[in-house]
Amino acid sequence: MKLRIYSILFLLCFTIYGYSQRRQLQEARVIIKSGKDFGKAEKLMTDLLKDSVNQNNMRIYDLWLQSVEKQYGLVNEQMYKKLSVDTTRLFMLTRRIFMIGERLDSIDMLPDKKGRVNLQYREDNAERLNTYRPNLFFGGAYHLRKNEFKKAFDFFEHYIDCDRQPLFSGYDYLNNDPRMSEAAYWATYCGYRLQDPVLTLRYAKMARRDSSKLEYTLQYATDSWAKLKDDSSYVATLYEGFRHFPKSGYFFPRIIDYYSSKGNYENALAVANEALSTDSLYPLFMLVKSTMLLNLGRNEECLDYSQRLIDVDSRIADAYYNAGTACLNLSLNMDSRIHKKQIRKIHQRALPYMEAYRRLAPQSQQKWAPALYRIYFNLNMGKQFDEIDKILKK
Repeated sequence: MKLRIYSILFLLCFTIYGYSQRRQLQEARVIIKSGKDFGKAEKLMTDLLKDSVNQNNMRIYDLWLQSVEKQYGLVNEQMYKKLSVDTTRLFMLTRRIFMIGERLDSIDMLPDKKGRVNLQYREDNAERLNTYRPNLFFGGAYHLRKNEFKKAFDFFEHYIDCDRQPLFSGYDYLNNDPRMSEAAYWATYCGYRLQDPVLTLRYAKMARRDSSKLEYTLQYATDSWAKLKDDSSYVATLYEGFRHFPKSGYFFPRIIDYYSSKGNYENALAVANEALSTDSLYPLFMLVKSTMLLNLGRNEECLDYSQRLIDVDSRIADAYYNAGTACLNLSLNMDSRIHKKQIRKIHQRALPYMEAYRRLAPQSQQKWAPALYRIYFNLNMGKQFDEIDKILKK
């Protein structure tokens, strides 16, 4: 008897709940048709979705989507009439439309008890949402102009993410939408401004397709790999940037600094030679080669190449320093008792280079003063030696 009573009560409650649900759905439909108070219709649906029983009810999601679309339409109409509107609200409604539409599609894809999938909403919803999609991009641009980089990133990411959503299968945005690479670039830029290397790198590969901004994309990616302490990816991205933009002030110097910091002067020289293959008279490339030859102890080559650089551009101070130092290095391995004349000649050869370096880089006293001290001492240049001696004692 008790079991029968419980069954009756359960059926009664279920019937009452079902009636309440149908009443709310009907009320939402009436509101949507009335042309006003669409926010109330949305709340009716979100309230229904608080109950786990309704989580996969497509009718609720469909009415929720319609109610938000109607709100979007009102704001859009006000903008068209050039009335004062909350632009942020328009873009937030756009994102909500996509969030609901994608959720509805994921439920629509669920197979029935026999494993069959019968898509009821996809085609119509995809066509409708596709018309709203540009506002995801414009929403990103809007927040970007306001320096709201996280919000901007989220909009650009949602714009890009449409390509992988089953809802838009067949649209092939990656290959058919020319804005995809631009959206990826701005997402990469936002990640960089947020100082978040993971966000920066998330769409950097896609952003490379935007050739007009490739140099910046590769710079942001390089910086991110450095923050993540991934040396192999850091160097690989530097090389990629260097080969696209050999004269950029970003990539070439950093590759050289990387190898130099590890004492790997052979690799640095190889990079310099590769750079020189693109422009054999570019002073920066020549100076790096001169410096690497000096670091490798290839002093005769360094001296000859430094003079070539001076002939190309006589204003580069370090070219004189490299030449003068190469001369002094050549004398280090000579026995002063046997090669006195040769040592003197080498110091005479170093003299004009190091004095020129002093004139061009007076602030680099720690480099030219000890060198000139040796030169003046070996050449018995008393007056000049006394001057340098005083400088060093200070």
